[in-house]
Amino acid sequence: MFAKYGMADVEVTKQASWGATRDNLVLGSSGGGIDGAHILSPMVYLISSGKVTDGKPVPMYTLARLNVNGQGILLSNTYKDLDVSLDSSSLKSAFAQQKSSGKEIKVAMTFPGGTHDLWLRYWLAAGGIDPDKDVSTIVVPPPQMVANIKVDAMESFCVGEPWPLQTVNQNVGYGALTTGELWKDHPEKALGMRADWVDQNPKATKALLMAVQEAQIWCDEAGNKEEMCDILAKREWFKVPVTDILDRSKGIFDFGNGRTLDSPELALTYWERGASYPYKSHDLWFLTEDIRWGYFEPDLDTKALIDQVNREDLWQEAAKAIGQEAMIPKSTSRGVETFFDGVKFDPEQPEEYLKNLAIKKVTV
Repeated sequence: MFAKYGMADVEVTKQASWGATRDNLVLGSSGGGIDGAHILSPMVYLISSGKVTDGKPVPMYTLARLNVNGQGILLSNTYKDLDVSLDSSSLKSAFAQQKSSGKEIKVAMTFPGGTHDLWLRYWLAAGGIDPDKDVSTIVVPPPQMVANIKVDAMESFCVGEPWPLQTVNQNVGYGALTTGELWKDHPEKALGMRADWVDQNPKATKALLMAVQEAQIWCDEAGNKEEMCDILAKREWFKVPVTDILDRSKGIFDFGNGRTLDSPELALTYWERGASYPYKSHDLWFLTEDIRWGYFEPDLDTKALIDQVNREDLWQEAAKAIGQEAMIPKSTSRGVETFFDGVKFDPEQPEEYLKNLAIKKVTV
């Protein structure tokens, strides 16, 4: 698809972790790194502002959202009798009991301030568990999650597929939820590019975006799911059995504790229902949550930062060029979002959202 739009020399390179992705973006291709990436949406802002690059900002742009839904929160089999799902509150006493016996309660995510960190923190806090006081939050690269839960190195983790299903298939843990249950059609990964590369290569950027958008459309077609999963299972990509990928790609969920769902609308989605559009309201939620947990200062000018980083204008140009103008929404805001616990995020009033959250690091 890149070649179709004149970008035959694009190199797609697998990264070992989100930390490695960040480091290679800082280097850029001129320094032996990369110019852009499939990346956790908040990382574009954390890198642009220098928060995770030793205080040296590396300006980046968000060109597209790559998917909604499709992540999982898993628990060690130690907690199988509790049958935890969306309500995490029963873990509070279970964790406290373990801590009283001298065990450190570790919960894992993939990058501080990234999406998996935020889903895990939201879920724990909604159940009355303080992710900064009641547990130790650790960073584990996605492919290492299953091995770590297998050797009892952590109690819970949040990661994208296929690792949640692999955990269940290997019977080393069970699923509490798929993140579409936490927040239906939540934004997840982004196509993030170094701003200097985009500014210097406007035509190439448009071609890249057109190819990515066409790929997203292809991935959402039911008849392509098996081929997509066969590709992903290969050694150079996920290097897992295709059975660890296929069911969840179709919205079939077996959580490993007797709970099942057949919900295609909760599957990882790439294009349908506006999945690809980089709504500024979603970037505001990510920044608001990163303020909540102390990754950004409370006086951050969120609007200015979002206007600097979010390039919905380029997304719109590319969509028009491939005949998808109908997918351009009327507003850069998807409106009020509602979470599983009834909490609402109104992008017009992010401070009110923060004020009403019981557990947070920030004082509002």
